[in-house]
Amino acid sequence: MELVLKTEDVVKKYLGKTVLNKINMTVNKGDIYGFIGKNGAGKTTLMRVILSLTKANRGSVSFWDNKSIDEVGLKVGSLIEAPGFYKNETAYENLKRFSILYGCDESKIEGILKTVGLSDTGKKKVKDFSLGMKQRLGIGIALLNDPEFLILDEPINGLDPEGIKEIRDIIIKLNKEKNITFLISSHLLDELSKIATKYGIINEGVLVEEISASELKEKCKSKLIVECDDKKLAKELLSKMINEEKIIVNKTNIEIHDLKIKPSIINKELVSNGVLVDFIYNSSDSLEEYFLQRMGN
Repeated sequence: MELVLKTEDVVKKYLGKTVLNKINMTVNKGDIYGFIGKNGAGKTTLMRVILSLTKANRGSVSFWDNKSIDEVGLKVGSLIEAPGFYKNETAYENLKRFSILYGCDESKIEGILKTVGLSDTGKKKVKDFSLGMKQRLGIGIALLNDPEFLILDEPINGLDPEGIKEIRDIIIKLNKEKNITFLISSHLLDELSKIATKYGIINEGVLVEEISASELKEKCKSKLIVECDDKKLAKELLSKMINEEKIIVNKTNIEIHDLKIKPSIINKELVSNGVLVDFIYNSSDSLEEYFLQRMGN
């Protein structure tokens, strides 16, 4: 797959505190990459490092064929934190001003307004826009340069269900019709799961896992849970029966992601080798449960 973004061992410190700890992220062409983490986990900081809005202490960031942000320039668009607007002007007037700043063709403004659902706002001033309308205008401004890669920081945060759906529909449309790759941060798991093709999970500045949507779906399927007195010995015994990659040892139990083997056989093997089995049962995770486990909850 063609790489759009690659970060290697990115470290960022503020006042001696490490807020990004050796981040290795890969975003491929066509991805809608959902960047998930609690508030303060480091999502916005990494996005700012990627865009050279702040400098990393160590590590590197590259785009496409090992190019810097300066080399790719307008191919990367972004909406980080609160977008800045000319509040006493209309959506069209805002886009016109930004098109002049960016050196873009004004003729594309009407098409952008239609794409982001603001073509019917007429003379309404931006100061009177809803939060959702402002977010859509921010995306519209980011589209002026015909970017191939868009970085959006919490684009649905604070929106009502209708506003969330509007942003979601725009992202899907741009991804499918314009082949725009996305990196989107959020802590709203259910909403992000409706559009993401790949996830990165960050916790306290550490990128805990990168996983595709299809892999995540597979991992959230039913599994066998074993609660016993000696998890270390139990894993050793189970590894002789099951691929070790399908055995996960947690603080309180062992997950077995192989339902071909019967619970009675597992129970017999463990008990006959001195492991006291308290419970053995089938279970399945929701997406939220999966992410919370990876984020240390």
